[in-house]
Amino acid sequence: MGKIRLNNIRVHAWHGCLKEESIIGSDYRVDLEVACNLSKPSETDQLNDTVDYVHLNNIVKEEMNIKSKLLEHVAKRILDRIFLEIPLVNNAEVVVSKINPPLGGDVQSVSVTLAR
Repeated sequence: MGKIRLNNIRVHAWHGCLKEESIIGSDYRVDLEVACNLSKPSETDQLNDTVDYVHLNNIVKEEMNIKSKLLEHVAKRILDRIFLEIPLVNNAEVVVSKINPPLGGDVQSVSVTLAR
């Protein structure tokens, strides 16, 4: 077993319950970790034997580009796509963070974590 991590995927997206958020958008950070068997690719050195992190990054970017009110919804969509498209993944955890959220205070970010 092994893990593949994508750290600090930065995107600009339009999530939130406030009208302004869906127009102006915000900056987001996504961290993703998937667990899979890495014994075969560690021997074969072949991309088709492992989980392609380019594919993972594309899933994150595509799902973040779809407007949602809640970060929970975005995180679930990311997980759904991973398990639908990449059968080698056994477990996954995604953290979606909104940078500088409009809370009326000095908050660096808010995050939602989902795992399956």
